[in-house]
Amino acid sequence: MNRRGFTNKISLAAMATVLGSDIVFAHRMPKDYLPLGLQDPDPFKMFSKDKGMVVLNDKPWNMEAKAHLLNDDITPNKFMFIRNNGRTPEQIDTSKWTLTLDGESVKNAKTYSLAELKSKFQHHTYQLTLECGGNGRSEFNPPAKGNQWTVGAVSCAEWTGVRLRDVLDDAGINSDAVYIGYHGADTHLSGDPKKEPISRGVPISKAMQDETLLAFAMNGEDIPLAHGHPLRLVCGGWPASTSGKWVNRISVRNKVHDGEKMGGTSYRVPCETVAPGSKVEDSDMCIIESMPVKSLITYPKSGALIKQSQTLNINGHAWAGELEVSKMEYSIDFGSTWHSCSLKKPANRLAWQHFNATVSFPKKGYYEVWGRATDAKGKAQPMVLPGWNPKGYLNNACHRIAVKIV
Repeated sequence: MNRRGFTNKISLAAMATVLGSDIVFAHRMPKDYLPLGLQDPDPFKMFSKDKGMVVLNDKPWNMEAKAHLLNDDITPNKFMFIRNNGRTPEQIDTSKWTLTLDGESVKNAKTYSLAELKSKFQHHTYQLTLECGGNGRSEFNPPAKGNQWTVGAVSCAEWTGVRLRDVLDDAGINSDAVYIGYHGADTHLSGDPKKEPISRGVPISKAMQDETLLAFAMNGEDIPLAHGHPLRLVCGGWPASTSGKWVNRISVRNKVHDGEKMGGTSYRVPCETVAPGSKVEDSDMCIIESMPVKSLITYPKSGALIKQSQTLNINGHAWAGELEVSKMEYSIDFGSTWHSCSLKKPANRLAWQHFNATVSFPKKGYYEVWGRATDAKGKAQPMVLPGWNPKGYLNNACHRIAVKIV
């Protein structure tokens, strides 16, 4: 990426973070100038990410983890995926940051400072699973357009903030309210101030859940800039695109929110199964809500070599959108037979669940360990790619790792 392109995508605050100190005369820097200390941009350093993360895009920045990097019970920032749609906000001053509540169905449009939100409303902390709707897109055939996520666009961090419900109750909402839409401080890639890069939302029922937060902290610290500092809407269990970053406005709507990336093929799938490659009319597309049941084997790393005399301890995480996971199994014979894993209860609703098992192999050779989760309604992960859709959403096929017994 050239200097101009990089400068257009990184805020002064982010530049200072990478350089390790404030840029003293930043206000006098020529437009589009890239400081010498940043002329070899390092996204891993810029976003405090592990070198094992994979960069999928730099316009805007999108990064994912490899499965084995997600072994922590609570995902640390260094392994947390980044999904951006526009440019990261520039020059964030938390002392001047405000959140406005407005829209057709709010009784009293109100504006809160960040300090007011923190002091007026009770704080709550939850572990919440966030997964990109396109996680697993790279497996679809015919190929679907978009970032070619493999399995690492998922995380379960600990989020602290105030309940959106409490703020909505304070402002008051009308009986005709059916949806909320968020608006953020990020800007469109084109630079056009009239365009929003993304403005999605959720039904009022989701907005009013205990776990739906206006978060200001992640894992006990201020939210990193790449993940929405200083304020982020967090809607666990739904596509992470509903968890708006850098949120500065919430609109209470008397209709389904019609913001950017709420229509067409964006975060929508065919309401009925269609043949691969089919063109689907907008009227036949449904908005993605609760994410499907899914699991990830995070230990060992795929490609493990094990001596014949040894057993293999596997572990990982499972999640099911709004539901709990009721059963976790593994197979070493390509899904012909399944064996139970030990499965823990979630730390709280909408957190992923941890599993483990001890696996034995009959003889030397190549094996694959497959993982399969089943949700509380009895729906299990498919062993192969689920139904095709134009944007490659909701791939919840069984995760697989390769193992060789020597």
